Amino acid sequence: MVSGQRPSIKDDETYEALRDKGASKEKAARIANAQAADDHDPSAKGGSAKAYEDWSKADLYDRARELDIKGRSYMSKGELIDALRNH
Repeated sequence: MVSGQRPSIKDDETYEALRDKGASKEKAARIANAQAADDHDPSAKGGSAKAYEDWSKADLYDRARELDIKGRSYMSKGELIDALRNH
């Protein structure tokens, strides 16, 4: 995707509302597209992954690295959890 270009959005109204509330472009697009799809229920509980509080700091760091969260090497466990939840 070219910088400045937004991803394909299926529900523009939801996307814009989420962006206005401060959601990242990626998160807003994921939610808007999930709500627009008939086979998705974004409000339903997802998979069976453990809560971030149950992860080790090393596992949180590895996930933050996968998502390219900046400043992760200086973050505490709590800060990593916040960064992952708000990514």
